[in-house]
Amino acid sequence: MKNPFKKIFDMTEKETNTSEQEMEEVLENTPEQGGNDERIAELEKQLEESRNKYLYLFSDFENFKRHSAKERMELIQTAGRDILASLLPILDDFDRAAKNDSLSEGAALIHQKLVQMARLKGLVGIETKVGDDFNADIHEAVAEIPAASDELKGKIVDILEPGYSLGERIIRYAKVVVGK
Repeated sequence: MKNPFKKIFDMTEKETNTSEQEMEEVLENTPEQGGNDERIAELEKQLEESRNKYLYLFSDFENFKRHSAKERMELIQTAGRDILASLLPILDDFDRAAKNDSLSEGAALIHQKLVQMARLKGLVGIETKVGDDFNADIHEAVAEIPAASDELKGKIVDILEPGYSLGERIIRYAKVVVGK
């Protein structure tokens, strides 16, 4: 990846080096010429400005590196997100078959390994129960039905699909039916 600040750093470094060289020349020639205070002050000002520019650009570059490293870590942590998201329907089918006791022993082992592999990769089920308050941050309301009682208004009546998160990101919201 190219460094976007390299050209700017090179320019600033040249300015700083040039200013320092000029200042050294002036200081060497000062006793012979009887002093040139205005020129020295001007060069010191230019040198200070160049150093400030350099420090500002260096600070920006450090922030850029930190931001890039953070993005890279997030990418590594969620690299398998697409694959895990595509495996969720298969996991759902296994869960439905397990509830109906129609899984053979071999299929149950495959289901167990799939769940274990997903957990090792960071997949976590979002805790959702019937009767919980509806939370739009983690639930997706697929339907609203009239509530049997006032206690069920705004609460989850049924869970159609569980929700999952990978790390701190939700990869599938829990699909629920809400009482109104």
